[in-house]
Amino acid sequence: MCESNAFVRRGEAEELLLEEVVMIVPEEGGFRLRSLFGEETVVRGTLEEINLLKHRVVFRPE
Repeated sequence: MCESNAFVRRGEAEELLLEEVVMIVPEEGGFRLRSLFGEETVVRGTLEEINLLKHRVVFRPE
């Protein structure tokens, strides 16, 4: 499958934001994420890293 886990990076620490992310939609000031299971969350900030081989998406909050 092609799902990824989304993380928020604060300094050197990373916090899991949402598992099994299948959709990322840019919004004003951030991104709306939707999981395979229909869960949604909005992260305000910037997209810092996408690693498709490791199934990771990393955001830096405002």
